[in-house]
Amino acid sequence: MREADLYPPIKAYLQRQGYEVKGEVGAADIVALRGGEPPVIVELKIGFSLTLFHQAIARLAVSDQVYIGVPRPKGRKALRDNLGLCRRLGLGLLTVRDDGMVEVQADPGPYAPRKNKKKSARLLREFARLEGDPNAGGATRHGIVTGYRQDAVKCAAYLANTGPEKGAIVAKATGVKQATTLMRDNHYGWFSKVETGVYALTDAGQKGLADWGDVLPSED
Repeated sequence: MREADLYPPIKAYLQRQGYEVKGEVGAADIVALRGGEPPVIVELKIGFSLTLFHQAIARLAVSDQVYIGVPRPKGRKALRDNLGLCRRLGLGLLTVRDDGMVEVQADPGPYAPRKNKKKSARLLREFARLEGDPNAGGATRHGIVTGYRQDAVKCAAYLANTGPEKGAIVAKATGVKQATTLMRDNHYGWFSKVETGVYALTDAGQKGLADWGDVLPSED
């Protein structure tokens, strides 16, 4: 679908709403007028881009009724993410299907997203769990350091010194309350079960400790 292919269906859609519609008016791709109402402006592109959002934001200086018009994305994530951005910017979003059907994904206007208490609580728990500031300036050379990763490093470091040990003892020595569960789940492949409740460090764990051993804050 070309950008020019977007104009006829969007024009027809607006005309059905009682608007007089013209294309390429000044810097705007589409301008629609109805009675004494503020103009509706639509900026067209064949896909979402930073340039498209910049153009649409600039049109907000002329009217609050500004839409972005694009072909309907094939992926749900692309539509969901860009729809969220449109709402936060106060922009409307029109998508055009392959059959020419125009779908209104959002109308322009102020947007106040509802806070997610569960996500907020999860963020605060992760903040409290993360020791020091290991991701200062971005990810480490091996990736993002999480509190879970730090706990795994603590368990690995303990087993590297003691050899196979009971999970309860590892938990008490390292302060990782869920040490047994962490070693049993073994997401990184660092631990192996020797017998019930007893775990040892694998070769992958030795390498992981060498790679990630510096993610814990210094005790100095």
